[in-house]
Amino acid sequence: MQTNKTVISSNKTTDSCGHYADVNGLKMYYEIYGTGKPLLLLPGALSGISTAFGKLIPLLATERQIIAVEFQGYGHTTDVPGRPLSYEQLADDVMALLDVLNITQTDIFGYSTGAGVALQVAIRKPGVIRKLVLASVSYNSNGRHPDLKTLFSPEVMEAALKGSPYETEYLNTAANPGNWSVQLAKVRAFEQTVQDWPEDEIRSIKAPALIIAGDADIIQPAHILALYKLFGGGSLGELSMPASQLAILPGTMHTVLTQKTDLLMAMIPGFLDQDHG
Repeated sequence: MQTNKTVISSNKTTDSCGHYADVNGLKMYYEIYGTGKPLLLLPGALSGISTAFGKLIPLLATERQIIAVEFQGYGHTTDVPGRPLSYEQLADDVMALLDVLNITQTDIFGYSTGAGVALQVAIRKPGVIRKLVLASVSYNSNGRHPDLKTLFSPEVMEAALKGSPYETEYLNTAANPGNWSVQLAKVRAFEQTVQDWPEDEIRSIKAPALIIAGDADIIQPAHILALYKLFGGGSLGELSMPASQLAILPGTMHTVLTQKTDLLMAMIPGFLDQDHG
């Protein structure tokens, strides 16, 4: 993989795997581990690389080249004042980073917001996607648990995140750690934006998807099943095995999904390596 098109500087920590790329007016932070076929990791809106994928990266990087990114305003990646968060804009940032890194095709593992961003990349630039791993993803706001709005009220959100790994990560990595409340406000506005992506756009995605959710996730099981069917799932395997796969993790809420390394590693490598023709 070449990086001649980007302005790269070393991570401000001692982690030699960290780099910055000038992308769409922000300095986008990413880390690279391992060698092999590329696998792009996209975190949630309040997750950086460590909180989203810290336990998985050493396992996934044994056979693949891992490119893990941090989105606008969270972690090492700078914010753009006045630019709200949106799936479309974050997808633009990711696609621009792939161009910068000369990556013409990749697998993507997206978690939460990152999974929605992966969907947007697959819809808007399908040729770059080989396979998708979508963990806790929605394509319509109605697919989210109705109680989620309680978590995103300012009072509850501030209190719930006080002293959390997400806040700690931000305070330890952000260029402007004093902007924590600004980032929370942006995420609240983002989460309140109506999401309603046409089902036909998802049906048009040719890349197989492994769709994962927890059984106590923020995404309702019926919505996850509907997405699986949009990716061609639901057939009788003995007659026609679908290329896409579905997994519901037992005893799993949203915030611990990517910590279930034993379950995830039993599924993800095999799915990515499988020849779907």
